[in-house]
Order: sequence, then C-alpha cells, then structure tokens
Amino acid sequence: MRDLLPEEAASRRDLSRAVLERFSLHGYRLVTPPAFELASVLERGLGASAADDVMRFIEPESGEVAVFRPDMTPQVARIVATRLGEREAPFRLAYEGTVVRRRASRAKKHRQIPQVGVELCGVSGADGDLELLCLAADALREGAGLERFTIDISDSGIVRELLADAPPSRAVEISGALARKDEPSLAESCAGLAIGPQVIALAQLHGGRDAIVEAGKLLSKTRAEASVTRLLALFDAATARGLGPYLSADPGEVRGLSYYTGTIFSIYAEGPGEAVGGGGRYDDLLARYGAPRPAVGLALDLDALGWAVRASREVSPRRSGVVVVGGDDDPRLSELRLRGIAAVAVADPVRAQAYAASWGFAFVWEDTVERKTSTDEVVRVLSSESSVPGSEPRGSARRA
Repeated sequence: MRDLLPEEAASRRDLSRAVLERFSLHGYRLVTPPAFELASVLERGLGASAADDVMRFIEPESGEVAVFRPDMTPQVARIVATRLGEREAPFRLAYEGTVVRRRASRAKKHRQIPQVGVELCGVSGADGDLELLCLAADALREGAGLERFTIDISDSGIVRELLADAPPSRAVEISGALARKDEPSLAESCAGLAIGPQVIALAQLHGGRDAIVEAGKLLSKTRAEASVTRLLALFDAATARGLGPYLSADPGEVRGLSYYTGTIFSIYAEGPGEAVGGGGRYDDLLARYGAPRPAVGLALDLDALGWAVRASREVSPRRSGVVVVGGDDDPRLSELRLRGIAAVAVADPVRAQAYAASWGFAFVWEDTVERKTSTDEVVRVLSSESSVPGSEPRGSARRA
C-alpha cells in the first residue's frame, strides 16, 4: 500500500484517462465494481487455486466473510450475468480500479495494483481474441504513447491438455516449474511420465511463428495439437492485421488464474521488468454466475505501464494553472475557472512565484500599472503548444 503525491497522482490519472478514452472509442463502456465482495461470490469465479492470493475480513454488520478483490474479471462477469442480461450482446465493458493481493511478485513491491481493462463478452473464438489484441496495441500506441512493446501470445489449452492425464499433484508441480522456466525442477517433476520429454522441450520454445510451428511438430497427435493449431491461426490473423512487429509466442506459457480456457497473452515493454498487462479467453467463467457466454479480457497495470512510458521517453512533470497575484475576491480567479483553468490567489508577488514553482502551476499572473493582461492573453499562452519562456505577456503572466 502506498500514497501518491500530487505529481505522481496526476501522471497516473492522465495515463488512465488516455487509455480509457481509447477503449471508449472502440465502444467499451465504463463500469465500476465495488472494492470488496462476499468471498462466496468472488471465489466462485476465481476458483480454489486463487484462494491464497486473497485478503479476507469479516464484514461487521452481517458477519459474512468478505474479500478485497484480487482481480476484476469475475466482478465484471457477475455484472454481465446479473445486471445486464437484457441488453444486446456482445458486452463491451471497461473498468478502472485497484486490486489487492496478498503476495508480491519478485519485481513488484506493492500489493495494491492500479488497473484499467476491458472485457468482451459474447464473442467467441478468434474474432474476439483478435479484437482484444488489436485493442491492446491501439491503447498502448495511441493512448499511452508507447511505441515499443511485445504482445506474447499462447493458448492455455496446450499445457492443460498435455497434462490432462497426469496426477493432479504432479500437474501442479509441472505447471509451476513450466511457468518459471525452471528446467531442472521440470525434469524432476516430469520423471517417469510419458509426456515428460515433450513438456521439457516445450519449456525451450519461445520466439515468433517458428516457435508455434515447432510446438505443432512436437505435440502432433497429442491432445494438445488442436490448441497449437488454434494458436498458429491467431498468430497469422494478428500478423495480417498489422500486429506482426509486436508479436511473440510462448507455447509453454502458464498463467496463474485458473479460469482461462483458450488464448492467453502478456504484454512486455522496457523498464518494469515484468508484464505491463495481459489477459485471455475465459469461456466458462460467466457460466459460474448463471449466464454462459464466451468472453475474453485485457488488464493493464498502470504502475508498470507508467514505468515503461517513462523508460521510453523523458516525461516532464505536468504544469498547469495560474497563480493570481491578488486577493481571494480577485475577479480574475472566476474568469479563469470559467475557462476550465485552475487558479489560486497569493497576495505577495514573491511568495506567488515560490508557491507556483512548488505546486506545479504554470504561470503567475501579476498585473502592473504599466500593463494589464486580459484573460484571453493568459488562456492563449497556456494553450499554446509552442509557448517557450519569454513568449508570455512580459511583466504580466510570468512562467513559474
């Protein structure tokens, strides 16, 4: 858990707003799920495997066990199933909020994770998967302004089908080792299993289209073959839509959440050392809430994404608004606020300059006997993309 000071809070809000605007342009409507739910409701969607990652507490009034949400996808599934059933499918929903998890990953210091994301419910197969991959790329490029990133795709059915006949405890061990790409542990866990050599070889496959082709050869005539074929078709369709430069493939990828049924993907960029986002297909999840529909989703970690954006280019702290040299009843304050410009009053000119610099205000407006500045002039200077020190009305609106 942590505080955000004004500059960081403003930066995160700008990033979130920009990404949500891209989602909105693609028809995704915003919903706001609650911060916590009854454990029985949320864990119905998460499954038993996620139980250790949940922060629980007793709700005082009812005595029920409640949980802080560790993931918003089950909440959106519940909303679709219980609140939006009479609306026309497909359901294109976006969300923004914080999830809370008990365990911190190797690179993540915080258990409170700010997210924006989308869920597409009611579109099956490759059509929905491709829409989400294109949306992810658009949100990163046009929303976050990130030019260099990788969308690493796989299919959850590959590992699941390959391990279908393994004892459940062994399957859990193998999945964990495969997720870590821990080949010594993987070899130990696979000892004596007929599919052992294939699983070990799968851990070494990662790259472009060629990695999926190799996986197809490796898993030919196994139960996992259909999932590999499905993954290759999606890779080719996404390449045809212009996503080729951003794509990689990891046929042996294992995602932590148990509800995925098909395509899964993670998004990486330089900087944070971990995924900035990810998602996948979860066709069985809505049925757990009584409304069976195919679905696919995407979530972006705003902290990790912000880190990647800062690593890709120099991001200057945002400065906006005006400090008016005058009293609280100065009419210039209301004139600026009517124009949508933040404005505060400081009576002393020297202190006004220091206050503006300290709190991120862009200009100090001090009228002099020799010259009065109009509100239109101040607005023009603030809105001018080409404004540089010295371009503002001299002696009137001074850059902080």
